Amino acid sequence: MIEIVAPGPLATIQDRGRPGYAHLGVGLSGAADREALDRANRLVGNDAAAAAIEVTLGGLAIRLPSPTTVALTGAECGGAPGWDVAVTLPAGSRFALDVPRAGLRSYLAVRGGIAVPAVLGSRSTDTLGGLGPPPLRAGDLVPTGSAIAGRVSGEVATAPAHRPALRVVLGPRADWFKRKAVTALTGSVWTVRPESSRAGVRLMGPELKRKVTTELASEPTVPGALQVPMSGMPILLGPDAPVTGGYPVIAVVHSHDLDAAGQLRPGDQVRFHLW
Repeated sequence: MIEIVAPGPLATIQDRGRPGYAHLGVGLSGAADREALDRANRLVGNDAAAAAIEVTLGGLAIRLPSPTTVALTGAECGGAPGWDVAVTLPAGSRFALDVPRAGLRSYLAVRGGIAVPAVLGSRSTDTLGGLGPPPLRAGDLVPTGSAIAGRVSGEVATAPAHRPALRVVLGPRADWFKRKAVTALTGSVWTVRPESSRAGVRLMGPELKRKVTTELASEPTVPGALQVPMSGMPILLGPDAPVTGGYPVIAVVHSHDLDAAGQLRPGDQVRFHLW
């Protein structure tokens, strides 16, 4: 077990998500920074499908009732017993994560994984659809499991370099926008707004003006889609986004850049590069 002393602003259980259910209206969910999740699981010798704790903006405090091997990755926080390395802690150990200096989400993997019941093949919390375990609260006892694939790694892992710009391809409704809108999307600096969430990163910048202003029927969407409501301010859909939306999608972030998008925090600035 892991005892949650404090969850911070938001702590959820995440794995690699629940693909294959979009036709039932079920979103993907899973870790917003999948590379960081995979790195944490690899360090403690877990199966790649093991669940871990996704921590948003630090603040997580835990107690370990029994000896436990852990690894922390993603947005680096002070107060951790180590970072990007597996550490075995004795029974009764406690630690509390500070707010990260950069980035938004950190990942705590424990050897054996988090063993909450799976829903539709995944242990991920879907904050929009309400599937999976609820967000963690103070006093929760989180069970650990046996999702072990190998030995604990002795390596110190290296996080990937930060991407200054996210690659995009034009979306299925790019022709609904005026020509200058695409130029504005890729030629401007965008600021992450405070009301962002796992469902979507809301951006502030120049208005992306449409040439087709009629209402759009609901269409399929995917994480990474940049949909634009009538305000002209794009929303970068995240892992908990719905599978359909009624706003035109001007572009879609390259799948290899979604992990970097998952680390965007309010106030961050981001650019988009046409790929």
